[in-house]
Amino acid sequence: MVRLGDRVIADTTDAVRVLETSHPPVYYLPLSAFPAGVLVPVGGTSFCEFKGVAEYFNVVAGGVEAARGAWMYPNPSQGFEALKSRVALYPERMGSCEVDGERVAFQEGDFYGGWITQRIVGPFKGGPGTVGW
Repeated sequence: MVRLGDRVIADTTDAVRVLETSHPPVYYLPLSAFPAGVLVPVGGTSFCEFKGVAEYFNVVAGGVEAARGAWMYPNPSQGFEALKSRVALYPERMGSCEVDGERVAFQEGDFYGGWITQRIVGPFKGGPGTVGW
């Protein structure tokens, strides 16, 4: 479950969990899990050598806007086709994010979007001094 402001903006059990080296998992939720108007496309892209070109969204609900708080791979690279039509969120930009009822902590830094639960143990990339592992 994901909240922004005082609103639940997504609540699904249909998430794809992606693991990358030295990162906590990132959860990709189906576009259909979000009410109309919550995800507002914004300009700019980034490139992942594995997943391809990412596009970004502002996340808007309950009078709150999380600038570039979500992203997706509309045409993911081979091997990542399961991410098509799915959106990932930066948990630190949301009001709260939960996995199986547990509120998650977020991965340090402003680039990665990992969700940390009690079962996930670091160290993780993202914080000061962790670039270049």
